[in-house]
Amino acid sequence: MDNSNFNSGICNYNYNFIGGGNMEYLSKLIYLIVFPGFIFTMLVGLFLSGLDRKVVARMQRRRGPKITQPFYDFVKLLGKDTIVPRNANERLFILSPIIALVSICIIPTLFPIYDWSFFGGTADIVAIIYLLIIPAVAMIVGGMASGSPFASIGVSREVVAMVAYELPLITSLLAVCKKAGLILGEGTTYSLSAIASAQQSSGSFIFTLSLIPAAIAFLMILPAKIGVAPFDVAEAETELCEGPLAEYSGLHLGLFKLTHNIKIYVMTALFVVLFLGGIGITTGNRGIDLLVNTIILIILVIVISIMFLSIVRGLMGRYKTNQMFKFYWTVPTILSLLSYVLVSFNL
Repeated sequence: MDNSNFNSGICNYNYNFIGGGNMEYLSKLIYLIVFPGFIFTMLVGLFLSGLDRKVVARMQRRRGPKITQPFYDFVKLLGKDTIVPRNANERLFILSPIIALVSICIIPTLFPIYDWSFFGGTADIVAIIYLLIIPAVAMIVGGMASGSPFASIGVSREVVAMVAYELPLITSLLAVCKKAGLILGEGTTYSLSAIASAQQSSGSFIFTLSLIPAAIAFLMILPAKIGVAPFDVAEAETELCEGPLAEYSGLHLGLFKLTHNIKIYVMTALFVVLFLGGIGITTGNRGIDLLVNTIILIILVIVISIMFLSIVRGLMGRYKTNQMFKFYWTVPTILSLLSYVLVSFNL
């Protein structure tokens, strides 16, 4: 074998491994950990939680806590001891909040910010549906593993809630996927990047007549999916002492609380991507575009959070479990199915 060819091959391999390959892995790691992954979603989620508490307090003519209070609460929980109940399944009890947090932090990396994609794929919607289910399942498993009677009641309520809102949620997502596919000439697309591209060419789907019912259904599903009033039947602090989280404390309780806060951002941002994806700017400078479109995304998320979570929570009392189930299997389900039928007939 020619030594010059061998040495040339080694040099090319080292260049590709050290230069191209490692830089690509580093960028993906930054996406997962910094932006738009864990750190970014944590900061925005905690801010939205503090803003929500402030808005509800003002509606009730109270001063309310500082907007930064959720940050202090999370740090405080990190410093407290974690107590595992004597009759609990320790491994499941400890792993459940970790799995819930990891799964919810992966989802924002799949969101395109206008025309910028971080982890583009052909089946983003399918992955998101599964990843959104994991935190609820983790809470169910953690509650069952704790061995608490309060937790078992909360677990049963969480199962009922999942059965109630998953059908209209998935139907709404399918209606959007089908509409984007028809615009792009692909039949049905499950790529969020393709859905954003369809809206950039034809306008945001919130202004499309056939998808207005799906958008309304999605907004109705937000409180139940996030777990806030009037559909927080599983945790219901005044009834069940936090339900599935009754036995959690310290770090692991903090992880579940952080997952809940991040879910506020994830669900509202998902609505923006699905129905308001046509709102953004293009200047030709990729860095400026990303910065400005991220600010636009955060503003839209804040507006949706205040209008459809905070104000609703301040005005309405908690639904009973049977009332919630009946509501979700009637109004949002009918609206989402109506959208799917209208899109199928290309109306």
